[in-house]
Order: sequence, then C-alpha cells, then structure tokens
Amino acid sequence: MSYKKPMIAITMGDPAGSGPEIVLKALRNSSLFSRASFVVFGDYNVFRKAAETVNATDLKLIKICDVSEYVDSPSSVNIFDLNNVDVSKIVYGKPSVLGGKASYEAIVEAVKHALSNKVHAIVTAPISKESLNMAGYNYPGHTELLADLTGSKDVKMMLVASFFKVAHVTTHVSLKNAIELIKKENVLKTIRLTYKSLIELFGLNDPKIGVSGLNPHAGESGLFGDEEIKEIVPAIQEAASEGIKVTGPYPPDTIFYRAYYNRQFDSTIAMYHDQGHIAVKMVGFMEGVNLSLGLPIIRVSPDHGTVWGKAGKGTASEGATLEAIKLAIELASKKFGFSLQ
Repeated sequence: MSYKKPMIAITMGDPAGSGPEIVLKALRNSSLFSRASFVVFGDYNVFRKAAETVNATDLKLIKICDVSEYVDSPSSVNIFDLNNVDVSKIVYGKPSVLGGKASYEAIVEAVKHALSNKVHAIVTAPISKESLNMAGYNYPGHTELLADLTGSKDVKMMLVASFFKVAHVTTHVSLKNAIELIKKENVLKTIRLTYKSLIELFGLNDPKIGVSGLNPHAGESGLFGDEEIKEIVPAIQEAASEGIKVTGPYPPDTIFYRAYYNRQFDSTIAMYHDQGHIAVKMVGFMEGVNLSLGLPIIRVSPDHGTVWGKAGKGTASEGATLEAIKLAIELASKKFGFSLQ
C-alpha cells in the first residue's frame, strides 16, 4: 500500500466505556483527514451502536479486514473489524471480562500493524485496568502492556498539554512503592529517554530538562528526606556529564510553575504519578495527552479514563482524544517524512 499521508491507528478502548463514542466524535472533525488517514481497530457493531448514540449521521462506517482495503474519504470511518464483542452483553459503565478481552485484542492488532509500518502511530482509547485484569491480562495499564508487546525494556510516560511536557519516573504503583523506586538508575533512564524523545520526536535541538525533587522543598538539604542527595542529584550529575542540559532537583511545588509560566524547561521530570498528573490536569484537563517514551512505535492516548459515568450517553468530551490524534499526526509526520500541512 502506498502512503501519501500518515496512517493513524485508533484502538476501540473498553466497549463498555466512552471510548468508541469519543473516537467517533473526534473523527467528525473533517479537517483531520487532509493530514492523515485513520483505521479504527475494534468491533464494527460496537461502533455502529456508538454512532447511533452520538448521532453521527454524517459518518459512514466501513468494515475492512485489511488495511489495503482502506477507503479514503473524510466522511468514512474505516473499522478493522475484530468481531469480538456481543453488543447485547455490554453493560455500560461496568468492568467485565468481555471488555478486557476486546480492548486487549484491539491493542494487540494495532501494535502488530505499527511494528510492520502498516500504520505510523497508534492512538489508544481508554481501557479499564480492572476489565483487563478480569480477562486475565495482568497489566497495570497501557504502558506496561505496550512495553511487553513490543519487547521494550525501558518505557516511561510523558504527559503533554500543548507546550507543557512532564515525564514520570514512576507511574502505576502505590506511593510507598514509588518512593522505593526512586533510585539513581531509574531517574537517569527517565532523563535520557526524555532527552532523546524531545530531540527525535519533537525536533528540539538543545532541549532543557528540569527535574523535580521527591520530598517537600526537594529535601531541604536532607532535613525532609535524603532521596535527593542519594539518588536524584547523582542521576542529574551523570546525565549532565553526558551533555544533557538538565538541572534540579527543584521543589515540587515550584518546578511546574517555572516550566509552564516561565517556560524555563522543555520538559520536567516528575518522581511519581500524581506529582506530574496533577500539574498537567490543572493546566489542561481536557487537553492532556499521554505519550509513551521508549517504544519502537509512536503511541499516544487521551489522558483520562473510560469515563464510565457518561458511557452510552454520548456526552463524554472528545477534546483530549482530538488532541491525541493531532499529536499522533505531528509525530508520525516527522518520523516518517510526511509533509506537515
């Protein structure tokens, strides 16, 4: 198949969540189709039902079994039909074995296509971690699953909201375990992956990185904890010796202000999940995009969950999904040499 613009894969997410609805709502933005092509991996009948829910009468759903069958039309949504959901058994807003299995299979198929360059980036709609584990797939989230499917050893999460970027040393673990994982090598890996991604994915020539502390006041010279002295500072020093422009650790209550309002850094490094997520969601709750660093493929996702409470109602906002699609187009165009229109 010959590509004139990037092919973006979009996974269904949990069929009992708002994923299928927000995917269709985002794809109603016809301007996207001048910049990229899209193929949705999931169950065709789930999307038929979602189209009725969001009243997507302007979209034509096309069932395909191979990317080569793609129909290029702004009003057409090509669905790579996995035929793996009995829609009569969907209970909106509830985790289930059915939802976990279907969402897992959509991800697996999309990853296969990305690894063979049949698609140039993946946008994943929200999955339920509970459904995933109920179905027997014991992963704490997308990031760990994608790392396993692609054979990637070191994968980190970066949240992006416009120019604001925050990478995370730890994510889906308890706060107690997160503290135990703040080791020099883990911090150093995160700095290196962030630096590499800022250059290779975002095209920055000499990016600046700011690292957050773990403890209040970044430890206050050991008064409030010594992780900064023992683990974080040595990681920063080693990264700096490699030519990376990285500084810190800065107090967690000021670093994000410096990055967002003063634009002192091209990316910041957060030590644990909520430290970084709260900052991003405060500045762009419906704009935040999750980007996986360290994968051999491009993968982005809206930075929110399944929105159980609005599933089946058509009222969930597609804002973050739309931003994820736009970022996927930008990154895929740069990586594969497509023109950015």
